[in-house]
Amino acid sequence: MRRRDFIKVIAGWAAAWPLAARAQQPGKTPRVGYIRAGTPHNDPFREEFVRGMHDLGYVEGRNIAYEFRIMAMMSNPYPR
Repeated sequence: MRRRDFIKVIAGWAAAWPLAARAQQPGKTPRVGYIRAGTPHNDPFREEFVRGMHDLGYVEGRNIAYEFRIMAMMSNPYPR
């Protein structure tokens, strides 16, 4: 009887192993882009944006990534 019990345990483990391996794969972290004209100093909109996302359950580094970009003020940012 010990041999049958051993075979049952091995067979059960072999059947469950692919399911466990598939369930542990992490998904891709979503990225949100934020582009603003001006200077990077004193950006209240950025702070409010991050606070609002946090209120919705998104925490930077845990389940979302932010890409912040600042467009420098130029005399003609869109040349013809």
